[in-house]
Amino acid sequence: MKTKSLYISLLVALGVFIASCTDDFLDRTPTSYASSGFYKSEAAVETGVSGIYNTLYFSINRLSAYLFLDHFTALCMERDENTTVGAGGGLNPDNTAVQSWWTYNYYIVARANSVLYGAAPYLETLEGNSKQYLAEAKVLRAFAYYNLIAAYGDVPFYSEPVTIDQYADERVSKVTILDFILEQMDEAAVDLPWIASDRGRVDKAVALGLKARAALLGGSLNYGNKGAEYFRISADAAEQVIGKRQLAANFDDLFNKTGQAKADARNELMFEVIYSDQGDQKAHVMAFGVVSRNYGQTGRHPSQILADTYECIDGKRIDESPLYNPKNPKENRDPRFGATLWMHGDTVEGNTTGTDAGRIRFVLEGFNPTTQFYNFTTGEWYTANNADINSAAAWTSFVNRGVGYIWRKFANVTDEAINKTTYNIPVMRYAEVLLTYAEAKIELNELDDSVYDAINQVRNRSGMPNVSDDRKGNQDKMKQLVRRERKVELIAEGLHFVDMRRWGIGAIENDSPSYGYPVATAWDANGYITAGGYNDVTPDMIPNFHKSALHDLNDIANYDAYKSKLKVRDVNRFWENKFELFPIPQEEIDRNSNLEQNPGY
Repeated sequence: MKTKSLYISLLVALGVFIASCTDDFLDRTPTSYASSGFYKSEAAVETGVSGIYNTLYFSINRLSAYLFLDHFTALCMERDENTTVGAGGGLNPDNTAVQSWWTYNYYIVARANSVLYGAAPYLETLEGNSKQYLAEAKVLRAFAYYNLIAAYGDVPFYSEPVTIDQYADERVSKVTILDFILEQMDEAAVDLPWIASDRGRVDKAVALGLKARAALLGGSLNYGNKGAEYFRISADAAEQVIGKRQLAANFDDLFNKTGQAKADARNELMFEVIYSDQGDQKAHVMAFGVVSRNYGQTGRHPSQILADTYECIDGKRIDESPLYNPKNPKENRDPRFGATLWMHGDTVEGNTTGTDAGRIRFVLEGFNPTTQFYNFTTGEWYTANNADINSAAAWTSFVNRGVGYIWRKFANVTDEAINKTTYNIPVMRYAEVLLTYAEAKIELNELDDSVYDAINQVRNRSGMPNVSDDRKGNQDKMKQLVRRERKVELIAEGLHFVDMRRWGIGAIENDSPSYGYPVATAWDANGYITAGGYNDVTPDMIPNFHKSALHDLNDIANYDAYKSKLKVRDVNRFWENKFELFPIPQEEIDRNSNLEQNPGY
């Protein structure tokens, strides 16, 4: 057995103590990770691979790390202004999120390497599902390496447990690592079923979906001058999955406990981090941290440029559709607008305890100190204090720290306590595979019916019309549409973090402050709005998407024409080219002086 470095050993040791999550296969926390002589039975291999799955549970700022990533883009915002990438330069080598993303992905790599290396001498004699479990380890390791190259570019690369000498190694080309990922996913797919029998395990669809995701990255950024080759690989891998899974009937079912229990939701949710209120319970606080101050906390917010990306129900952008009403922006919009966002005037439902006594229903009020609440006992509405405006914590609310919107996606929780949720965290959905296939084919300029059908499946599920005839055969219009679909379908699932960089739009997403709802201009003696707000919005208050051709292509709205009438935050927002990559954590450079820092940091 090779001698592991103290650092990698520490990673493995720490991983053992990560809590198990269900009373199913993930509950089997390994008691040993010795590589020599341990992994020579099916039971030992399964136990070791279960330990890799346990390493998927990590958070950044109390939010699942996979969902947190989109808060490094302009479509999602943290509570504090000017603290993240593109909004004041908070992205630096000492950023705790930057360190956590590096460390925990290498946890996954270290555990997978231990199992795969330890089992290698016994491959001929291992029985049962051993090959499947080892294939799962390859997928999980590849997933971690994808996360690393997407965030940092070139990184240290190990496919076996690390020796002390190797810990001084330099970074390895992202192209080499990407090619390794693609090769490994082909190998793993051979030994995996199309749909895993145990929910939470990766399967053939995930292996090929990850291959498609990774190759799309390489194609978009032209890794090794092989962009077209990678787009072809991405399209082919995604095509193999198409038809092997299906979309859930209801978009909203994918993001709450009751909905995820349905068979069609299970089918779409290809790769999930599993939570449970049974056995060794595992819960999270995703929903609690993004809702109204009337029943939770507000730590993260959607942006206005996200809200303005959603089409009207006629399939046209809001600056092109006669259906758009700036006085009531949610009217006549893509149903995913209402499924993803709550805004002023919406009726919000939630649960503070997971029981009937904890049910809450109220009108989200963005201007006045009171609002309407529903009494479930009497069946009547009543007026009470609006904590989003009138409370000690109101400074964090969607009114003050946000720009007029609250996340409904992942927060529409009525079936369990908002502060102890156990719905699963999606890591890969079938909808992504369909859109990845479409994007890769569009980039190859292969605009055929299979492309339109893939996009139509995603749009039609939410009640949106088919790809319009004026877009068919037009590569730029199809690029615009598939990018728009990826935003409105997949936002807050961590994918826009990479998409923004793949498409080269970080600079235009972050080229101005964050604007939002129309502000009030006058109040009465009791604090009630008498002028301004949505009531006084004029028909010309429609954003401009034509600041440049790139703004238009990527649906990036500009509000300069009427910005004085809008809520504003992040006035010091800026973008630097170095933000295209995360910095290498300073802690890692201090450990290994051979790790060269990314340019600009």
